Amino acid sequence: MNRQAKQPNAVRPTNCDRAIQRAATARAAVRHLTRANPRLGTLIKKIGPHRPIITPNPFVALVGSIIQQQISMGAAAAVQKRINALCPPRGRVTPAAILNLKDDALRGAGLSRQKTRYIRSLAEHFASGELNSRNLRKMADDEVIAATTRVKGVGRWTAEMLLIFCLERPDVWPIDDLGLRKAVRDFLELDDLPEVKTMQTVGEPWRPYRTYASWYLWRSLEGPFMPGVALS
Repeated sequence: MNRQAKQPNAVRPTNCDRAIQRAATARAAVRHLTRANPRLGTLIKKIGPHRPIITPNPFVALVGSIIQQQISMGAAAAVQKRINALCPPRGRVTPAAILNLKDDALRGAGLSRQKTRYIRSLAEHFASGELNSRNLRKMADDEVIAATTRVKGVGRWTAEMLLIFCLERPDVWPIDDLGLRKAVRDFLELDDLPEVKTMQTVGEPWRPYRTYASWYLWRSLEGPFMPGVALS
């Protein structure tokens, strides 16, 4: 009787392995961006080499992005803290925890009526399995955007934040982001906010590391409200 030889178990990367890879990618991005635009290199040197902080859980990351829509980073952080406190045990924001909360509780934490509907809809999509972490990680960037924007209240910007701050995609350039447009305006010393075509042109030389260019430009505008992990 023929038996198939057992395949060795795949070796999963450890947290240490992931940290090393993240740091290596961030340093490669710094080198590329500095060569592509010395002025951006000067900004990077002033801020210091960093990588974005990652939220590993896609549901939590999307909740955070919905909270951040159209408000400052500081205000969003305060709302997020209050929502965490509503989700026992240990402040874990899960689909079940959100669905168990009444609208009044979410509104009391600082969410608008509209954002309350959005976050509840998101929780329903994850609770049903229509969206899940494993599948999102396997998708290409455009597929992630298509899948997540089916959720009420999740537009392209929110999907792009997921790609950057959760799925760790290195080449995302969210040209509709108001903060990024303001940062590019200041960086280029423009009188007005740059139009879409200008944003596309500016970002083109920074491929394949436009995510990192976005982070440094946001940091130039937001300061410590745009947190990152400093590279030693």
